[in-house]
Amino acid sequence: MVKIKIKAIIEIAGFPKEHIEGAMDKVINKLKQDFEVVDNKIYEAVELKDKMDGFWSTFCEVDVNFDKIEGLIGFCFEFMPSSLEVLSPEEMMFTNINLANILNDLLGRLHHYDMLVKNLNASNVLLKKKLGETT
Repeated sequence: MVKIKIKAIIEIAGFPKEHIEGAMDKVINKLKQDFEVVDNKIYEAVELKDKMDGFWSTFCEVDVNFDKIEGLIGFCFEFMPSSLEVLSPEEMMFTNINLANILNDLLGRLHHYDMLVKNLNASNVLLKKKLGETT
């Protein structure tokens, strides 16, 4: 079986510095639990002085192997890498059923996120309405 090999960049920003460093360690540990991590490198956190004082940013480069494209898509949704490069294979073949399953999983996740955003928006509208009534 041909493995899908990728290099991804995962970024974290926030404050304080110690928090984002700890969060990055947790991300790497979770990655190693869930996927075949071949290599990873975490870069030193830097303060985003020009953009937002007190905010820090760090990122990691991670090389991961996947047995199936579905695993790669799950990785993308779970870890939201800012950049991804497929190292190999150069070409992939899918059956129509396999592609349909991949796209249906993708659509299911998009619909789920759409529902979450709509629910948050509705909650926000209700909170604003209640705040308007109390002032």
